[in-house]
Amino acid sequence: MTTPGQDLEQATVPATGTIRDAMLALERGSLAIALVVDHGRLVGLLTDGDIRRALLRGAAVTDCVADHMQRNFVSVGAHAQRAEVIELMQARYIQQIPVVDADGRLTGLHLLRDVIGVPKRENWAVIMAGGRGTRLAPLTDLLPKPMLRVAGRPILERIVLHLVGQGVRRIYLAINYLGHIIRDHFGDGSRFGARIEYLSEEQALGTGGALSLLPEPPTSPVLVMNGDLVTQADVGALLAFHEAGGQKATVAVRKYFHTVPFGCVELDGERLVRLEEKPTLTRLVNAGIYVLAPELVTALPRNTPIGLPDILGDAMNRGQDVRAFEIDDDWIDVGQRDQLSQARGDS
Repeated sequence: MTTPGQDLEQATVPATGTIRDAMLALERGSLAIALVVDHGRLVGLLTDGDIRRALLRGAAVTDCVADHMQRNFVSVGAHAQRAEVIELMQARYIQQIPVVDADGRLTGLHLLRDVIGVPKRENWAVIMAGGRGTRLAPLTDLLPKPMLRVAGRPILERIVLHLVGQGVRRIYLAINYLGHIIRDHFGDGSRFGARIEYLSEEQALGTGGALSLLPEPPTSPVLVMNGDLVTQADVGALLAFHEAGGQKATVAVRKYFHTVPFGCVELDGERLVRLEEKPTLTRLVNAGIYVLAPELVTALPRNTPIGLPDILGDAMNRGQDVRAFEIDDDWIDVGQRDQLSQARGDS
């Protein structure tokens, strides 16, 4: 996501340089920005517009660049995630954000064309965001569960930005409970780099029934996600696995570890044969992310409640191939208060 070092060096100009030096840096770097540095520390920025306005005010190309640069600029650290960078660019109407270390030294540059420049995928995504979230009440009394905030951003917005970053741009949000809040926040999706449409459930349709409300039949595998996931799952790898295998459905799974808080015993009749102190058990669990072949979606009866496990179970009963794809990226299902606290990093 950050610009290679050689290109970055071409776009830098020393704080003692001139406007002409900045113009040359803009030309050399082809990044639409000149980065002003003082002994490696980033101290200012200049764009074509900044230089043009300076010249219109009577500045000469021999003037010191430090007299005309932007001193108050947005920057991020090396560990800033894609969603944060996109949000800053949208909020400040900018197309470049420098990356600096703890000492303010320039280490990289985020460009809008790179951040959202992933090739567009033909796959649609359907995010199930209509549940009431009763286990999180009273937090969900006036707010849909997917709109609860984690690190300053609604969970559902995190999912949308993550999908956009993975090249999925056509997104359907299945809404019911307090759905108007979700509509008001996302609109048509244009400010998030996506085309967002809504599947309005007049009655609760379970985790899969809203798929029958799609306005037209899909022609590519459909990605389906629960709307309460905080995850960085590699959607591209999941879709590639599904398409390469030719199966009718793919379920993302993840290892779940549970430590029994007691010493466990194993018996042969009444005879003790084994003691194990607080063992950790490992199981694969459903991660709430699926890929479905178009024909599975189009076969669903319209506006009829059904769960995704039932859709998969019916497919397996028909002898159709259903496979699992294990994810090991960050993943939290925010269904209860302790999980929400974990996602928020509460102590």
